[in-house]
Amino acid sequence: MLRSIEGFELADRIVGASPQIQLLREQVAQLACCDVSLLLQGESGVGKELVARTVHDLSARRDGPFAGVNCAAIHESLLESELFGHVAGAFTGADRPSLGFLRAADGGTVLLDEVGDMSRSLQSKLLRVLQERAVVPVGGTKGIPIDVRVIAATNKDLSAAVRDGSFRMDLLYRLNVVTIDVPPLRQRREDIMPLAESLLEEMAEVLCMPPKKISPEALALMMQHDWPGNVRELGNVIQRGYALGRGSVIQVEDLPDAITRRCCEDGGSEAFRSLQQAARGHVELALKASNGVRSHAARLLGIDRKSLWRMMRRYQID
Repeated sequence: MLRSIEGFELADRIVGASPQIQLLREQVAQLACCDVSLLLQGESGVGKELVARTVHDLSARRDGPFAGVNCAAIHESLLESELFGHVAGAFTGADRPSLGFLRAADGGTVLLDEVGDMSRSLQSKLLRVLQERAVVPVGGTKGIPIDVRVIAATNKDLSAAVRDGSFRMDLLYRLNVVTIDVPPLRQRREDIMPLAESLLEEMAEVLCMPPKKISPEALALMMQHDWPGNVRELGNVIQRGYALGRGSVIQVEDLPDAITRRCCEDGGSEAFRSLQQAARGHVELALKASNGVRSHAARLLGIDRKSLWRMMRRYQID
C-alpha cells in the first residue's frame, strides 16, 4: 500500500495514471524506507526534484532538513564552498564560516541536481565525503562527521560520461546504489490530463480564483504535443492559460504557438481530421485513466457526462 504524506496520498504528490508513473510511485514508497544513495535519471523538467522531496518526506529523515543544490548553476570556484562549507578567512570575502549544504542538511537529505556537470576535481572530494561520511570545509584541516542521505539527479548518461572520462566510475558506483528513471511526458501521454487537472487546481489556489477547465479542442492539441520541456512546460502552459484566458475555459487560442503551430501547418481539412482523431484518442485516454468510470472521465475532460456520452457516440467509442 502506498504511504501518505501529511494526509495526502502519494498519488496526489506524483500525479499520473500511466504504468510508468504507477511503477515510479511504487519505487518511491519502497526506497524511501531504505537509507541508501539514489540516482534519479531523466530529462529536464520531468520532476526529479519532486521525486527526491517525496522520498525525503516518506523517509525516517522527514523531520530533518532537505537541501537542494544545482551543481550546474553554481560556478566551480564557488560550488566546493557551497557543498562543504568554509572556515573564516579561507578565501577573499570569507569573513564568516559557512556550514555548506552537506552539513546544513545533517540528519536529513541533500539533492545534488545535475551532478553530471560537476568537475573531476570536485568529484574526487565528494567521493571522499561519501566514503568517510565526513566533510573538510574549504580552508580547514579536520573532517567533521555528517549524517546525510545523498540523492543525485542528472539529465546526462553518466555511463557514457564515465567512458569519455568526464565522470569518475567510483563516484558513479557510490551514487547509484539504486537508480530511478523518471520518464518524459511524451512517453506517458495518458498523464497529461490528470497533470493538467492538478496544475489547474494549484493555480486556482495560488491566484485565489475559481478553477478553470480546458476545452476538448485545446486538450486534443495538447495531447499531440511532444512536450520537450516535460511537466515544467505543461505548468507554463497552464499559467499562460490563466493569464491570457478571458473565460472559465482555456481555449485553443490561449495555447502557445509551439502547440497550435502543428495543427496550423497541416492546413485545411487535413488539420480538421487530425484534430478529430486527436479528440477521439483524448476521450479514449480519459476513459482509460479513469478505469472506464464515465463520471471520472468526464471530470478529467472538463465536461459533463452527457457531453462525454455524445462524444463517445460521435467517435464510436464503446
